[in-house]
Order: sequence, then C-alpha cells, then structure tokens
Amino acid sequence: GEEEVTLFCPLTGVLDDCFCDIESIDVFNNFKIYPRIQKLTERDYFRYYKVNLKRPCPFWPDDSQCSIKDCQVEPCPEYSQASNTRSDIEECEHAHELGAINSTLSNQSKEAFEDWARHDDAQDHFCELDDETSPDAQYVDLLLNPERYTGYKGPSAWRVWNSIYEENCFKPRSVYRPLNPLVRRDDTTTVMSISHSPGLCLEKRVFYRLISGLHTSINIHLCAQYLMDEGWGKTVWGPNVREFRHRFDPAETKGEGTRRLKNLYFLYLIELRALYKVAPYFERSIVDLYTGSAQEDATTKDLLLQIFNEIKAFPMHFDEKSMFAGHKMEAKTLKEEFRLHFKNISRIMDCVGCNKCRLWGKLQTQGLGTALKILFSEKEIKNLPENSPSKGFQLTRQEVVALMNAFGRLSTSIKELHNFRTLLSDQR
Repeated sequence: GEEEVTLFCPLTGVLDDCFCDIESIDVFNNFKIYPRIQKLTERDYFRYYKVNLKRPCPFWPDDSQCSIKDCQVEPCPEYSQASNTRSDIEECEHAHELGAINSTLSNQSKEAFEDWARHDDAQDHFCELDDETSPDAQYVDLLLNPERYTGYKGPSAWRVWNSIYEENCFKPRSVYRPLNPLVRRDDTTTVMSISHSPGLCLEKRVFYRLISGLHTSINIHLCAQYLMDEGWGKTVWGPNVREFRHRFDPAETKGEGTRRLKNLYFLYLIELRALYKVAPYFERSIVDLYTGSAQEDATTKDLLLQIFNEIKAFPMHFDEKSMFAGHKMEAKTLKEEFRLHFKNISRIMDCVGCNKCRLWGKLQTQGLGTALKILFSEKEIKNLPENSPSKGFQLTRQEVVALMNAFGRLSTSIKELHNFRTLLSDQR
C-alpha cells in the first residue's frame, strides 16, 4: 500500500555504520530470537528486578509529588492551575492509575530473594548501585508490570528525554525532534544527519544513536500496547497505527522517522554483539542462574545458551572496533566516560513522574550500560577461569536480568514493526 511504502520504503537494505541488511535482521529476530527470549524472560530468574522507585529527582523539583504510587488522587503539577478543565485533571488521574506499579509478591518470593542476594558478587557498576542496595529498593515482578501506554506525556516527559540526549552535550545541536510539546507543530527546526555531524567524534555519535534507538524502542512499545478503549468495564490494549505514524512516518516527522527506526536496528546490533561477546562467561560450568531449584535453573541456563547459539550462527555482526577505535588507554578512558554517562541517565530516570515508565526506563538503561561494559571488557572475558569466580569480569544478577530483558524489549520492538507493516498494508 502507498502508506506502507512511504513509511517503510527508506527502511531497507544496508544499515549505516555496519554491513547488515535490515531484512536479514528481521527474519533472524522474528523467527530465531523473539520466541526464545520471550520464554527466557518469563523464567523466575529473569522476571524479578530490584529497583528503587522512591529516589527524588536530583535535577528539578516538580515531578516528585507525582512519583508516589497513589498520586492518582492528586492532580499533577502541570494540571494544578485553577484554569484547568475537569477533563485535564481526569486525564492526569487516569495516567497515574495506568502508571502505578503492581508490587504483589508472595512471602515465598521474598525469602527466595534474600537467598539469591547472598549468591551474588560483582564490581564495576555501570548504573547507580543505590537502586539495589537502598532500603527503599523493592523487587518488582516484570510480568505483572508490562511496558505499555500509561498516558505519561507533556512537558515533563519531554524534559526527561531532552536531558538524556543532552547528557554531557553528546547531542548535535540541530537535530529536529518533534517531541517538544512547547514548540508549535509548524516550527521549522533544522534537520541534520547524525552520521554526518561535523565536530562529533564517532563515540559521541554512537552514544546519540544508542539513546535514539532506546527512545524509538520505547515509543514502539507504547504504540503497540496502546489503551484502545475501556468498554464493558474491561481495559483493552492494542496497536495504534495513527500514533505509530505520528512518531515514525517521514511525512509527519520531517524525515526523522526513518532515522529513528534505523537507530533501533543499530542498538539491536550493539546489544546482540555484546551477547555474542559475553557468551563464554555464561558457558562456564561455574555460572548458574540461581533461584534455588537445580532443575529449574538448568532449564533456564539451557534456554539462555540456546539464544547464544542462535546469535553465534548469525553472520551479520556489528564490528564494535569501528565504534571504539583507539589506543589501549583510550578504551579505558572511554569505558569510564560511558559508565558515568549511564550513571547520570539512571539518575535522570528518577525524574520520570510515572512509576511504570521509570521502572522500564531504569531497566533498559541498565541493560544497555551492561552491554557496553561487556564490549569494553573483551580481554577480561577471554581470560576467564572455567571453574572459579573472576576478579577481572563479573556480572551481578541485576545486570544479567537487565541485559536480557532490555534485549528482549528490542527484540519485541522489531517484531512489532513487522506487525505495524502488516497493519499499514491492510489499511490501503
């Protein structure tokens, strides 16, 4: 159909910065990876994530009163002026119901978590440790809190993303982003291609593309799991094609939509490469995905190793050498630089006024941070001892859970793109 052609036409062939074609990634992901990663992330080891949702936002004051679970009874700061209409306030309250966290856990689970924690050790944290060690940190069941549309939008959501992009000025100044609700729709901001940004070294361009890929992925989940209607007292979630086009159609985004989608594939390949590199770490017999049940743990590990085997068989790998080229010292400095960026992004996520969005934002940030930590630790991974813990390279349970769930979200996004393609071709 014409609509489908205009939206997806530029999204074919070779991906910039790497020799991979998008069609091959689609087939590989949708048939080989997606079904397996879905299964894996439902396992007990991967479905519980520890997170502190009570940290105050360190950068600006106004959202904190919205981040408590029961904030739905309080109008949001954005809606609190007297001039606001009743429907504004209702929309805000509704957003908070949708964004609340379901924190149901059995006592059995709580005891198990203490046992798991004793089983863990690590160093070299790419994300804020306070998220795990604070008394306010709680285990959340990810299956009870799926990532989907929550109604969280407007200036405060835009400000969070803006801060992430601007993190230490890693962003070229003149990129058009239509996400700013404070700018008129007809505002003609200049468009500039990241891959040709003068004065932006490769690593910084990479950082921008990774964040853009993450942003794209999250937006696809929100479009795919949109609140359709609440008739008959039942909430129905499903794909919203209009919302998808609004975010990704070149005609509606001044050509930016295609670049966003390409950045999603770029991020997918980076995380895929990290999984390829970290496979030897998990293949050692000393590494068990411990939940206390030997049989369950063996099944979970087997599932994980199946995913690694599929990844090894995939021929189109991204060469990260091109991404972080440089001397030995430079790689070390770069690793530290990226680590600090991810710590900061983790802190920016504390400013997200919707708890469910904050949960998935933190998890996916930590997953990407862990992927980069792996790519920077190639030598240490090569020298791992088979039967004893390694001082050189170690992953915590948190990092493992974040890494696989974050990759699972990217895999889901690419699968959802296929679904949107089908829906758009049906619309003609």
